Amino acid sequence: MEFMLDTANIPAIKRYVDTLPVSGVTSNPSIIKKEGSIDFFKHMREIREVIGAERSLHVQVVADDYDGMMADADAIVNHIDERVYIKVPVTEAGLKVIKSLKAKGRNVTATAIYTKFQAYLAIAAGADYIAPYFNRMENLNIDPTDAIREMVNEIRRTGSSTKVLAASFKNVGQVNAALECGAQAATLGTDIFDQAFAMPSVSKAVSDFTKDWESVFSAGVTIADL
Repeated sequence: MEFMLDTANIPAIKRYVDTLPVSGVTSNPSIIKKEGSIDFFKHMREIREVIGAERSLHVQVVADDYDGMMADADAIVNHIDERVYIKVPVTEAGLKVIKSLKAKGRNVTATAIYTKFQAYLAIAAGADYIAPYFNRMENLNIDPTDAIREMVNEIRRTGSSTKVLAASFKNVGQVNAALECGAQAATLGTDIFDQAFAMPSVSKAVSDFTKDWESVFSAGVTIADL
């Protein structure tokens, strides 16, 4: 199971990489927009420095035609590093790009997936990750749990090494559902991680434990002090 951060905010990445079992960072043009006017490649290289070589970095192309996407992909690799996963939307042109990038030995994440058929095509094209949009599918009355389950089944049927990287979540329950359907990875905005730790019952339990300990050993005394 892989948990990734769906953000390009460097302070947030530093915070969560230090505390959580983060396996990578994903981004897209909408996420980059949130960072304002930045030196794009310098910013991406800084993210790489923060997460290190052992974690994956996923950067999306912007062009929407074959030649443009290939040029974007080359620029991403040349200005960041060869380990980057190139995010490519699963359109007709995008599938051609995925095939071409895999032929060149590049890492590829197929994104903007709303249907099982898109996923099947991306798996057949050799994508390393496929990113179905959970909440957006749900908003279109597409059952994301059924879709992800069948994507996982297709991977198993074909013996593919592709992984399902579930994306587009509005709450922790959706993340749980995606993973329980077999998704091997999920990319989450920092707001979802914040939700996970905001449950009052958790804070109360910790507070109660502290009070019980201090009733016996006095305030400020820890196990290490004994």
